[in-house]
Amino acid sequence: MLTPQDNELLCRIENNAAMGRMMRRHWIPACMSQELPEPGGEPIRVRLLGECLVAFRDPQGQVGILAEACPHRRASLLYARNEDGGLRCLYHGWKFSRNGTIVDMPSEPPGSNVATEVKQRAYPVKEAGGMVWAYMGEAQSEPVFDPPVFTVGGNVKLSISKVIVDANWAQVIEGGIDSSHSSSLHSDEMRSATGLGSAAVVMNERHGVSGAFTINRPSVDKAPRLKVQITDYGMRYVAMRHPIGQADTHEYARVTVYIAPFTLLTPPNASFSLVQYVTPMDDTHTMFHFVAWSDDSLPGHGIDQEVWRTRSGSRVGIDVDKNYRNLRTLENRHLQDRQAMKEGSFSGIRGTGNQDIAMWESMGSITDRTDEWLVSGDVAVARFRRMMVTAVRAFDNGEPAIGAGSAPVFSEIRAFEGVIPKTQDWHSLGLGPVPEIHPDKAIGF
Repeated sequence: MLTPQDNELLCRIENNAAMGRMMRRHWIPACMSQELPEPGGEPIRVRLLGECLVAFRDPQGQVGILAEACPHRRASLLYARNEDGGLRCLYHGWKFSRNGTIVDMPSEPPGSNVATEVKQRAYPVKEAGGMVWAYMGEAQSEPVFDPPVFTVGGNVKLSISKVIVDANWAQVIEGGIDSSHSSSLHSDEMRSATGLGSAAVVMNERHGVSGAFTINRPSVDKAPRLKVQITDYGMRYVAMRHPIGQADTHEYARVTVYIAPFTLLTPPNASFSLVQYVTPMDDTHTMFHFVAWSDDSLPGHGIDQEVWRTRSGSRVGIDVDKNYRNLRTLENRHLQDRQAMKEGSFSGIRGTGNQDIAMWESMGSITDRTDEWLVSGDVAVARFRRMMVTAVRAFDNGEPAIGAGSAPVFSEIRAFEGVIPKTQDWHSLGLGPVPEIHPDKAIGF
């Protein structure tokens, strides 16, 4: 558990909170590129770290992010004209370039110097890996942009789902580094390789979805043993389970990577690798992107975007509205199907993403971490909290932001899933070399 003070320090990101200031030292996943499909098209609203912003693709195809409220009389630039050179506010015609400078002010007389005195708040932007990224910190502290590994060469097949979660960012991260819950909450989809269970089929048939999305695990072990490695970019942890075969000599290992503060690399399957981006919109709402990617040149690899969104329960107009807000809510109990539970479904909620969101939101917008009882399966969660609280205190005392000064890691680090000999060092697991930062801090139960 955490003290009330530490819980506030971990969770709050608005109003100059230390965690929010530390997050601003990183490139932030802001929206999907596909949300801005047309050069010169309509702007979209983006909320990041408590700020209301607009993102737009100018007629030349370049993306900009500006504060939503016009600095003149605070009319919304969501209604603005997207013209050559920038956004023009409808109210009085002030026009702002992508870097926030005023390039036209028709309501002012000739000789006025207002345009040189006023600037709209604007943030640097990068576009990579199907995402738009923003840097919201001080210019002198801007880090080198570390693009996702799947943007560098190769024939990449990329599918992205998006949903707004009505809960604090830390609850979402903690769900991503909690391996033990998958054996219960996700047992409809994540079943043992013995073939037991058909709950995902039951749920999909009841909801008119073809093709059950299941992951066959070579283990029936529901009590993983966790070991954690703290690194300069965040943390890695392994969940070890007894495999169905060769249990005396082997372990079933799942390695998850947390790249602070927004990114989770979760264990892949045979067809594609997985990345989660967790972006705080404000203290109580989180933007969650779930990315499936693969080498498109490999036969049978990858997953189409609409299939991915169907399986993850994030179809626009069916599962989420046009603004990616979930149609499953606390008020309708996330459309839990009690009849399906009687017929074999464990949760009664279709899709692993929707199952997670139901639990995150049910805990309250900012959960009370003073009233918990953590157990051995919560080691990674406890270490995450300790690491981030320590990091934000250090940042508040003038130290660098966690991960902001580390070497690029996307090209070096992978998540991992597989059966390994008990003699193998789990730190070596993954497709790329793993830098040994603090090997003495690996712990386990």
